Amino acid sequence: MPARPPGSGEQEEPNAPTTKLSAPVGAETARIDGPPDAASTVKIPTPRAAESPDGKGASPEETTPAEPAGKGRKGGKGKRPKGPFSFLKELPALIVIAFVLALLIKSFLVQAFFIPSESMLPTLKPGDRVLVNKVVKHLHPPRRFDVIVFQNPHPGRQPDRGVISSFFHWITEGLGVSTPENEDFIKRVIGLPGDTVEERANSDIYVSRNRLVEPYLNGPKDVRPQGLGPWHVPKGDLFVLGDNRTNSNDSRFGLGYIPLDKVVGKAFVIIWPPSRFGGIAGGGHFASGG
Repeated sequence: MPARPPGSGEQEEPNAPTTKLSAPVGAETARIDGPPDAASTVKIPTPRAAESPDGKGASPEETTPAEPAGKGRKGGKGKRPKGPFSFLKELPALIVIAFVLALLIKSFLVQAFFIPSESMLPTLKPGDRVLVNKVVKHLHPPRRFDVIVFQNPHPGRQPDRGVISSFFHWITEGLGVSTPENEDFIKRVIGLPGDTVEERANSDIYVSRNRLVEPYLNGPKDVRPQGLGPWHVPKGDLFVLGDNRTNSNDSRFGLGYIPLDKVVGKAFVIIWPPSRFGGIAGGGHFASGG
């Protein structure tokens, strides 16, 4: 007798022995009529696809087994390793950031200056490069014996530039591509606002009738029979001298007094050449005996 699913509605013959096999969930149960010892081949049908809510069988796409994560066409693959030249894509942005940072540091924090002359011998030699702190002038005014860099107090006529041209000149000057129209100077602060400075015949410097002791001087003395001065330092100005007193254009001669708003910053270290790396000599003070 052919196999048929249970519940087909036909009654079973009472005397016919049956053999029942259990099948997996979702498979039809086969029933074989006949003697138990009869050689029979039982074929278990494969599970049927679950029906969709509308009563139709699920499509092949709906019954396709899910693929393991990471093997899909999109989004499953891991990140591709970066090639040896992948950094080149970021290089232009890094260069721009480096230039901007260098410009900001040079304009507002610290700037290197080249020493072109002998006016500060023996403290600074031609060819030295020093770092100048631009922040300290905002914290307090320059102090006596500080070595400062300042702009020319008597600048020449500035070229007429528009806003855009001035901006690009500021950038190129900050990056060292172009040079300023007026040179900067580096000297030592001797007189502060309100002081009276004079150089006496034996080359000693007196400030408000008190003699200065200057251990950083070891060059030729500026001996003049008549002496120089006195100079009365106006409010808002400084009196500066070069350490090479016999060969320095300073406040005694052409430079005159230096307005405080012309000060760029304080030189604090020699960075080049390496053999001269170190702080800038100081240690001046008033003599106890006047």
